[in-house]
Amino acid sequence: MAVIKPIKALGFTEKAGKIETCVCPPYDIISADERAALIARNEFNLVRLELPEGEDKYKQAGVILNDWINKGILKRDEAEGIFVYREEFNVENVDYCLTGIVCKVKLCEFSEKVVLPHEETLTKAKTDRFNLMCNTGCNFSSIYSLYNDESGVIAEVIAKKVNEAPIHKFTDEEEVTHTLWKIDCQEGISKIVNALADKQLFIADGHHRYETALNFKKHCYESGVMPEGIDVDHVMMTLVDMDDKGLVVFPTHRLIVDKAVCKKDIAEKCADDFNTSIKPLSDLKDALKAGENGKTFALYTGGEDFLLMEFKPEKARIIDNRSEAYSDLDVSVLHSMVLENALGIDKENMANQVNLRYTRSMDEAIQSVKDGKATAAFLINATKVSQIKAVALAGDKMPQKSTYFYPKLKTGLVMNVLKK
Repeated sequence: MAVIKPIKALGFTEKAGKIETCVCPPYDIISADERAALIARNEFNLVRLELPEGEDKYKQAGVILNDWINKGILKRDEAEGIFVYREEFNVENVDYCLTGIVCKVKLCEFSEKVVLPHEETLTKAKTDRFNLMCNTGCNFSSIYSLYNDESGVIAEVIAKKVNEAPIHKFTDEEEVTHTLWKIDCQEGISKIVNALADKQLFIADGHHRYETALNFKKHCYESGVMPEGIDVDHVMMTLVDMDDKGLVVFPTHRLIVDKAVCKKDIAEKCADDFNTSIKPLSDLKDALKAGENGKTFALYTGGEDFLLMEFKPEKARIIDNRSEAYSDLDVSVLHSMVLENALGIDKENMANQVNLRYTRSMDEAIQSVKDGKATAAFLINATKVSQIKAVALAGDKMPQKSTYFYPKLKTGLVMNVLKK
């Protein structure tokens, strides 16, 4: 099953400045303005490598990486280790603490059932990450995956380490506190390696990066161009216990653009499968929460009310010959029975985001409709971790943007150079 190894990590030195000014969010949630702000704060911010820009941006990223290493901005550890990474944060006045381990994981095809995906991917994003990997030979950001630790062995190793002084600790602009420790004793490393040897890993975030690593490995083997001393068989991951009480998954709401949407028409077209009712906008959060164990959506098209859509339990059925786990998802029902059947937005349209946009902010979704940026918003409940596991085990994949694990892992605290 899962084969993991410690990392001889690449990291920022004191020459780079404070670590909180060097790290960045994952590449796929950084806007142009945010990128500029990160670089303005520190010229050595990793966003210059993780999200390069320019005419020959990937090659330039490789040049900058080598320059920073030569100047001592970045330095590789002499001793390998497994890192403990903790995030402490607050959501709706509830405090959370999420703890994971950062290590290298042996790449396995999804068909081997060792590393399991749960979400569809897009070719464009994988091409981007592939070009970056080819030119830098480095994993800058970590894939986020889940595991089961019924024995508690890994938890014991972590508990012992977090009582020691950390390598880094800082609080970011979202009031998330990030702390990093390094396990470098062989006993601790061996316990973790052995505890995961019979486990499956479930990708939570980073499907594009994992598939890119698989493609890069395949490219190196099939082309016969295997750079000497390069490890293409492993990729960096942050692994979190599936039962960690700090796991928080936000819903990703759907925005409809450039297409007229009428609440009355939707209610009529969906009458066979949904009970519908008009509710005041002030009841939106409570209405969704009350239906979080069913398939309940809110359709907002403007004004001070919304259409509550509650799927009739007796209408449950398998969607498009997909798995039962897939068919049980709120987002699957929304896509199949409402977006496709009632609105006529087909899968290709969704994949290309012709009439579909996404946001994890309910307030932003509503405001987008009020401002005329969207014609409608479908507000949904979050996918449960247990559902993610069920879909992965069924060998199925959710629609894109079905999950948003919060908070995102910082990029740049630990980096994996592919050189052995």
